Formats: sequence, C-alpha cells, structure tokens
Amino acid sequence: MNFLAHFHLAWPDPGLLAGGLEGDYYKGPLRGELPLDLERGVQLHRAVDAYTDRHPRIAALRRALPRELRRYAGILVDLSFDHYLSLHWTRFGPLPLEDFNARVYAALAAREADLSPGAQAMFARLVEHDILNLYHDWDTVTATARRLGERFPSNPFLDVEASLAPLRAHLEEAFLHFYPQLQAFSRERAASLGV
Repeated sequence: MNFLAHFHLAWPDPGLLAGGLEGDYYKGPLRGELPLDLERGVQLHRAVDAYTDRHPRIAALRRALPRELRRYAGILVDLSFDHYLSLHWTRFGPLPLEDFNARVYAALAAREADLSPGAQAMFARLVEHDILNLYHDWDTVTATARRLGERFPSNPFLDVEASLAPLRAHLEEAFLHFYPQLQAFSRERAASLGV
C-alpha cells in the first residue's frame, strides 16, 4: 500500500499514523529505539505490506501486468490502490477525504520530531504538494510512477499510461475486492499490537 492506504488503515491512532509513514524508512529489526506507539505503527505497516504481497488476488494482479512491469508490480499496485481508495473514499473513509487528510497532516506534524530524516523529508513533500488530496487524479499516479522509475538505471515506467490503460478496470475491481479484507486484517493486527 502507499501513503493514503497506510494512513487509512492506521486511523485514528497517532502513533500508528506516524508509523505508517516511518515504515517506509525504518530499516531492520525494531529494537525499542522508537517510541512504542511509533514502533507499533511500523509493525502494522510491515504487516500490511506482507499481507498484501502474499495475497492471491494481488498475485493474480501481478500476472496480469505486462511482463516487463511484473518486477515492479508492488509499486504500481500500491499507487493504483491509493487512487481507487481516493475514488471510493465515501465507501471506506471515516470522514470526508479532505478533512481526513488535514487530520493526518496535523497528527504527523505533532510527531515529526519522532520521525527519521527520510520520513521527515517525505512528510514535508506530502504537505507541500498536498499529495494525499491528489490521488483521485490518475495522472498523479502515472506521474508518480515515472518519478519513482527514475531511481532505476532504465526507467521502467516511461510508458506506464499505455501499459496500465487496458488494466485500469481490472485494478479497480481487484482493489474493491481486496481492500475490505485488508481492513479486517489491519484491525486484527492493530488489536494484537495492543492498540
């Protein structure tokens, strides 16, 4: 999952929200170096990613991608699912999307000092560009993919619009089928973490 989904699944706990961001930046085993609630958020983030990666529906979605993109399926699925979560927010969201995002930004700002430098930099970009409120636009998804592709020696996402266009309905259907299961898993996992 990407940022919007991780924040939604962590809602409303501030530590889980901060960990939802930190989970992309904190590497290695958790050894009590973070505040406990933030560490739980990183654990939830990792559990969500592992559950998603192992899910049969996501495996089928990977196989539906063009062969040259399958290696990068996780990136494309994560970005696409944030798009579909944004589009179907009234079905899943606890409050209007803009209000939710404003509260997420405020919760992260309150915990910014606890975040690693990488997570702090990403938080600044999220706020500066109001990224969470842009996922409804498919062009945001493809532009983000192209930017992420610049990290690779040969950008695999230069033609991502054309590659994903025939799969968009399939991606949306997969999201709508999978996301409620992920929500249930996340609630159970958060409860097991003592949240």
